[in-house]
Amino acid sequence: MTVSADDSLHDSGRPAPTARLFAALRLLRATAAGRIVGLALLVAVLALLSVYPLSMLLYGSLHSTPPGMAGTFNLDGYRDILTRENSITLVNTVGISLAKTVPSLALAVLLAWILARTDTPCRGALEVLVTLPFFIPPILTAMAWGMLGNPQVGLLNQLYQAITGSSAAPINVYSYGGVVWHMMQYSVPFLFLLIVDAFRAMDPSLEEAARMCGASRLRTFRTITLQLMLPALTGGAILSFIRGIENFESPLFFGAPAGIHVITTDIYDSINQRSPPQYQYATAVSFVIMALLFLIVLVQWRLLRGRSFATVSGKGYSPGIVRLGPWRWVTFAVCMLFFIVTVVLPVGQLLIGSFFKFFGFYQWDMLTFEHYEAVFGSSEFWRGFGNTMLLGLIGASATMVLGGLVAYISVRTKWRGRSLIDAMAWLPWMMPGIVLGVGFLWGFALLPRAIPIYGTIWALLLAYISLGTPLSVRVMSSAYAQLSFDIEECSRVHGASWLTTMWRIVIALSWPSFVVGWVLVFFGIMRELSASVLLYSIGSEVLSVVLLKLWVNGNAEQVSVIGLMMMVMVILFRWVQLGFTRRHLGTL
Repeated sequence: MTVSADDSLHDSGRPAPTARLFAALRLLRATAAGRIVGLALLVAVLALLSVYPLSMLLYGSLHSTPPGMAGTFNLDGYRDILTRENSITLVNTVGISLAKTVPSLALAVLLAWILARTDTPCRGALEVLVTLPFFIPPILTAMAWGMLGNPQVGLLNQLYQAITGSSAAPINVYSYGGVVWHMMQYSVPFLFLLIVDAFRAMDPSLEEAARMCGASRLRTFRTITLQLMLPALTGGAILSFIRGIENFESPLFFGAPAGIHVITTDIYDSINQRSPPQYQYATAVSFVIMALLFLIVLVQWRLLRGRSFATVSGKGYSPGIVRLGPWRWVTFAVCMLFFIVTVVLPVGQLLIGSFFKFFGFYQWDMLTFEHYEAVFGSSEFWRGFGNTMLLGLIGASATMVLGGLVAYISVRTKWRGRSLIDAMAWLPWMMPGIVLGVGFLWGFALLPRAIPIYGTIWALLLAYISLGTPLSVRVMSSAYAQLSFDIEECSRVHGASWLTTMWRIVIALSWPSFVVGWVLVFFGIMRELSASVLLYSIGSEVLSVVLLKLWVNGNAEQVSVIGLMMMVMVILFRWVQLGFTRRHLGTL
């Protein structure tokens, strides 16, 4: 903004320098006022997405009647938790999560070491295949394994019986082992993604020094490599343990039929399977989960506090590659076996199941296309598909914009209150989907009638944005941290406004990360079930809810058709993401 000397003297009678000073002060006040208004709006949005559902959880846990009904306040919900059955449920939750975390961590470390530190062939392609299960919606593989490992008509049991002539069924996914097995299929690639870069970034001279002092490879790996990777290992293990406690699909599909209950399925049953629904008990249990997760995070901070794990120095180095000789084909086979078991088998089951008239009866005369005709002619399927695409497109875009704003304030400014904004954005990370769903269920029901969100598709949208915000902040924070502050300062010195600098400099340089984050959030929306199953209503179903309803009604064949279509979409989006990443970010 410029003010000419003539205009200044004509308008105010003041000398030109004084007029310019007053103009600058007015601009400064306008900028400061705009900043305050913008920050207030951002805080209000984050409060709606995180603080509001959390406060509604507290309200609901003390309220004696369902949402929207008059009642009294008491502690009955918390008293109902103190039963023997709930103690077993808590032990099941912790025990199952621990049982899947330990072997998942061991297998993830092995795969990360193979692909980051050995000369195994085709490591780039293998890394893509190993991480693919993480991007597949759990409900799809749960249904596929429900058909593969069914003790009566499961395809794997039928193959075993045909080969051996035995009538035994060695595989039963409806058990503790089935729950743990299915959870591991997502934990291993999740942990792999967190661990593999730590192997690549480690200075090999530290291991070489141990070897020169006479330590064996195994001892060096145990006392040097694993010790230096302790932050990545403990952080990944605790996050995996938290995800295990939050898990909903595996216990719902494989635990519930076997009478195995965990906290998430207990919350779901309290609202959807009991008459009348026990909302107060469900919200009280949700608070128990929040407290448990908070304690776990405190344990992690205590474990790592005051310890140094520096492995990257100013000296140049390249990661040490272990020459395996003929054993490199064994490690190649290990990676391929993981991919076959976690991807090829479930996808193959969906493909086979979609073409046979009845699930479990695989004769040539049972081949049919009627399931495809039923799905393509189903209005519920197309409505769910349209809702999923709409929520995915809008939700991923809005989430990344919100995460970009939060990350910019946290990383690129020194504004007061940025720590509060960052904490509010990360709060949903501590809230499982079903817990957040319960909080929003209460929150939407208590909104004024003039704000009709309850029972609409926008209720799902807000829940998806809330669940995806921590991921978007993480992605954009990493992108902004790589940009030098000198770039912005140079732009402003040459007269560019803040908006111009943001659009022409910051956004232009960080948009590849924005696109990658957008795809990841879109994946998250496609696979989300726990919050969706509580917040949807007739007309606002998404594909995950449509799949669950078909499965519960015994339509496993139509489930195979829809699941196969979703799997193709996942693989297509993953291919686009990897291609974009290679071209614009130079990774993989």
